[in-house]
This record gives sequence, structure tokens and C-alpha cells, in this order.
Amino acid sequence: MPPLHGTTILAVRRNGKTAIAGDGQVTVGATVMKHNAKKVRKLYNDKVLAGFAGATADAFTLFEKFEAKLEQYHGNLTRAAVELAKDWRTDRVLRRLEALMIVADTERSFI
Repeated sequence: MPPLHGTTILAVRRNGKTAIAGDGQVTVGATVMKHNAKKVRKLYNDKVLAGFAGATADAFTLFEKFEAKLEQYHGNLTRAAVELAKDWRTDRVLRRLEALMIVADTERSFI
């Protein structure tokens, strides 16, 4: 069995500033397909940072859903995260996604 490799996403908050960083490696099995993927994005007028780990297509689905929730709730990170989590638990398709997200603003972070 080949060794498991995973994505590294790191979030740091200090003195009212937040940073999220991630590795840029995309793998399929044990094969590295890309070294410079962007796994961290700015959302909602650059006020929210979001990073992902897991299947890329699934992560993009989560980004789209989360971005829609942020717009719907006017940038309220907590409300957007809670509403996405509700959808994630109840929707058959979303429940099968193989990706995780971390989102943060200057005050709060959610995984």
C-alpha cells in the first residue's frame, strides 16, 4: 500500500490579521499532477479567506456554494458557514463530496 499524502492548509490569526496558506500540490494516487495549484482564495470583496483540501472538483463545488451563502447573508461568515453546513448534511450530493474547507475573516474561522 502506498503511503498516504495529504494537503496542508494552515491558518494563523494575530493582532486582527488572518492568513491562510496551502501547499500547491495536486496528486492522483501517488502521482503528482501539479505543483502550483491555488488552494486558497479570497472571497466576498477580499474580506474572507478560504482554503481547501481533498478532491479538486468537490472543493470547487464547496467554494461556489459557500460564496453564494456569503452573498446571500451579506458577508456574515458565521451565518454562511452554518447554512452551508446544514445543506451539506441534508443534501445527498453534497454529503458525498470528498473535500474540506477552512474559511476565516479577521474575527472567526471555521473548518
